[in-house]
Amino acid sequence: MNMVKKKITIKEVAKLSGVSITTVSLILNGNTEKFSPKTVQKVLAAKEELGYQPDYFARQMITKETKTIGVLVPDITNPFFSTLMRGIEDILYNQNFVTILCNADSDHQKEIEYLAELTRRGVDGFIIATSAVSTDAINENLKKQGRPFIVLDQKKSEGFSDAVRTDDFRGGYLAGMHLLSLGHQTIALVYPENLPENVHARIDGFKSALDVYQIPHDRLILLPTQFSKQGGYQITAKLLDSAATGVFALNDELAFGLYRGLEEAGKSIPEDYSIIGYDNIDMCEYIKPKLTTIAQPIFELGQTSAQLLLDRIQFPEKEWEEKRLPVRLEKRFSTAPLK
Repeated sequence: MNMVKKKITIKEVAKLSGVSITTVSLILNGNTEKFSPKTVQKVLAAKEELGYQPDYFARQMITKETKTIGVLVPDITNPFFSTLMRGIEDILYNQNFVTILCNADSDHQKEIEYLAELTRRGVDGFIIATSAVSTDAINENLKKQGRPFIVLDQKKSEGFSDAVRTDDFRGGYLAGMHLLSLGHQTIALVYPENLPENVHARIDGFKSALDVYQIPHDRLILLPTQFSKQGGYQITAKLLDSAATGVFALNDELAFGLYRGLEEAGKSIPEDYSIIGYDNIDMCEYIKPKLTTIAQPIFELGQTSAQLLLDRIQFPEKEWEEKRLPVRLEKRFSTAPLK
């Protein structure tokens, strides 16, 4: 005859460890700072000995928390977002939060549905790392319901949420100054067809570098495409038809697509085209030639956004905060002086 194993309760953990149920609950929920190391160890040892597993739904009913955070990203195949997620989880995991990742494939409707579903499931907060979620959708699903959230990088805060961004204007300026200092004056910009706010700032920064060199903005060759390796590859034909000698790819993935397209066309980098990317994802070090790029602190961006959200959950009345992280030029071998 099969016997159903009796479920261990928190009361039994408290009895074995010699402390109150409240003390056990606090310690097992990560609130250990009020107790001595000896007390914490006794509770954890009792939990282990008895094989106690906290009742997730009961805890949610009591604490009104799910210890989950929803993260919306536009394209998880882009290594930028996988590195970003590592930074987010680095903070959340250590605070006993679970991350629910929603990859929206840059699909506006999918993003809206994910936002509504995560709200229905009662996640404790949101990190929105995609630009397509409308302000109306955020108002309806998050702001009206008092849900803590933070907008990240691609999305403007609109003055009613915390935000973490990198200095995209500065990044575009550095890219422009680098190519111009090498003598390139006919430059192509390869960028996404639907410009996120942060990418628009990069272009503005690049144009400010043109101003330093007194080069008219209409000298720029504009090549909009999909925001992906495939987009970079597909736009290569138009680049080849242009007079450009320098290229600013608005992310590294676009640059990688250009590498393939130019190689197939028998062109060399940097001998025929100087290319600078944006992000400094890991693959920049492993292609040939290694890609000159604007380095963003991607892992730190994830860490900062997660910590800012946790602070908002703990202190919901504090003033809105926007943090801007610095970028830098990472010189490698894909750019060279104009011959």
